[in-house]
Amino acid sequence: MNAATHELRDAAVVVTGAGGGIGAALARRFAAEGARVVVNDLDPDRAEAVAAELGAVAVPGDASAIVDEARAALGGTVDVWCANAGVASGGDAFADEDVWATAWDVNVMAHVRAARALLPDWLERGTGRFVSTVSAAGLLTMIGAAPYSVSKHGAYAFAEWLSLTYRHRGLKVHAICPQGVRTDMLAATGSAGDLVLVPTAVEPEAVADALLDAVAADRFLVLPHPEVADYYRHRAEDPERWIGGMNKLQRHWEAGAR
Repeated sequence: MNAATHELRDAAVVVTGAGGGIGAALARRFAAEGARVVVNDLDPDRAEAVAAELGAVAVPGDASAIVDEARAALGGTVDVWCANAGVASGGDAFADEDVWATAWDVNVMAHVRAARALLPDWLERGTGRFVSTVSAAGLLTMIGAAPYSVSKHGAYAFAEWLSLTYRHRGLKVHAICPQGVRTDMLAATGSAGDLVLVPTAVEPEAVADALLDAVAADRFLVLPHPEVADYYRHRAEDPERWIGGMNKLQRHWEAGAR
């Protein structure tokens, strides 16, 4: 039995946005490790289907408002919270205000609200684990998707802040930052996703594997695409060159879209 399996056996785990894609893969992997799982999704039918498959409990609804119900379903305690629900908002600086507001609310504030509800118990017990599904866009950016890129930067910043603020009090935090993952969300990214994400896309199960490796190693940053570490390093070392390269990609995308 590896370290992750030992720690997760009988753990009380909540996965939001788990009706499909990465969330469903995470729920399946936690269940396989012996955890007790709550499956959350806005779509009740999708949540129920995954829960029934796993012998888990479905708690559908807004991911930022189900902490108490999920805790009750797990016998009064949450050990692991996977803030996975997200929205892939495309558009540029001229995107409608409601698009920006929704991206911020779902991709950032849902994490903040969950943390507010979970932290008092975790800090009192001296243990807890918060998993944030961010995106490589939170470390880098994504062409054609300003609301998504900006809000995912916010999600990463909040996960990082949680870790540096509370790790000495027993909180463990993981930020999952994949590039393309073969999900409905990837299919909705259109031509920009086809250009940037599809060629190296991985299956959702690879994301779950990467997270379990990070849990075993007690590692904050989870990179299902290891090359993202090099991109992130280049971005920090030479931002002018990195932005120039991304602008070249932007122009290539614009030319192809005509």
